[in-house]
Amino acid sequence: MSLLTHLLACLFGMGSWVSINGLWVELPLIVPQIPEGWLLPSYLSVIIQMANIGPLFVTLMHRFRPGALNEIAVIYLIIGLGTVASFLLGFFWKETVVVGGVPRSVALLVLTFFLSAVDCTSSVTFLPFTMRLKPQYLTTYYIGEGVSGLLPALVALIQGVGVVNCINGTQSLNHTLNTSYSASSTELRAEYQPANFSVEGFFFFLSAMMLVCLVAFLLLNYHPSVAREHPNSRYTTGVKDKSQAKKKWAEQKPMMDPYRAPNLKRKSSFGTGSYSWIQVFYIFAILAWVNALSNTVVPSVQSYSCLPYGNKAFHLSASMAAVSNPLACFIAIFFPIRSLLLMGALTVTGSGIGAYIMGMAVMSPCPLLVNETSGGVIMVLAWILFILTLSYVKVIIGVIMRDEGHSALVWCGAVVQLGSLLGAVTMFPLVSLYSFFSSGDPCNTKCP
Repeated sequence: MSLLTHLLACLFGMGSWVSINGLWVELPLIVPQIPEGWLLPSYLSVIIQMANIGPLFVTLMHRFRPGALNEIAVIYLIIGLGTVASFLLGFFWKETVVVGGVPRSVALLVLTFFLSAVDCTSSVTFLPFTMRLKPQYLTTYYIGEGVSGLLPALVALIQGVGVVNCINGTQSLNHTLNTSYSASSTELRAEYQPANFSVEGFFFFLSAMMLVCLVAFLLLNYHPSVAREHPNSRYTTGVKDKSQAKKKWAEQKPMMDPYRAPNLKRKSSFGTGSYSWIQVFYIFAILAWVNALSNTVVPSVQSYSCLPYGNKAFHLSASMAAVSNPLACFIAIFFPIRSLLLMGALTVTGSGIGAYIMGMAVMSPCPLLVNETSGGVIMVLAWILFILTLSYVKVIIGVIMRDEGHSALVWCGAVVQLGSLLGAVTMFPLVSLYSFFSSGDPCNTKCP
């Protein structure tokens, strides 16, 4: 296998969600400078789900007009749009427009919609494109997708986003009070440190990452050494060349799935027919559930689950969870186990860990072991194992769907977005409308 193709597949996958992931980690610096304040995350959740019109359109076109939509042209369009939108955010994210007598960050919200449309549509275009490469490169693509969350988090860490110092309240009250020993004045107060570089610089970095993704995609299409890595030429516009299908399948079958016995009777009309409809439903149900949990449901309560244990526990859980995603993809390179039983066991394990995290979020600001060091350690480990197990499940499902063909990968991407949508719709009213969760203070957690 070509190291260059592995690198390009990784950089290509990195562009899938880097913009939206970057926007989320930058919120602590954006929110204080816009009129929406901390209502912005709620608006972003709605905007991101509205952007699912992109993958819906692609999926419907694939279903009812197969071959009519040029897959490569769509990918060029969305990567270019993501690059431009990220670049424009660097100039206009603070600009406001008076709407109904109230200033609104119209430019920020509109450009966020375009970024969301780009990232959501990547689920049903980037993944099917990997059919043009050998199966081994699919896992590398998933590593890049994991890096799309890790890299912005690391840059934000260097930038100093969300770094808090707990200072004695008396330091800010001495100049107005004669005494500095009252009960209210001796409490610690959270003070956020200024960033090492600006929000504008961060958005320009995101734009550069999208540009890198565009260059990687160009090379994946035109570089001679990558062309030699193509398994065959069946997939030109996402439609299988029926005249060569039998011959090419016979050549690739042993390479694509060494676990599958030859000359098996088709169990269904899905893909190669290797799985019955019940098994296909089982796989897609797990895929939707896993993406709902790992993309929207549990991340939406991360601050509630971690902040009661201190700011250090919060940042460690966020950064280590970001590392766990590409780590799971790396593990899948060496252990690409397609067992449906293992998939179910890992899903149950990850869901159980997610239930623990949700339980601690519900109990915030006084979860179990809140005043103990072990409580923070357990919470960080829970986040690592939660992301690690469910990310591995997602990669294995991607490997299975890759074996089933281009159409299966399109539906795989659609189910990913459907699961994320259902998770967001469920959690939005609980978190934003009904205030079901109470946040802990990183400096003053008082529990019995």
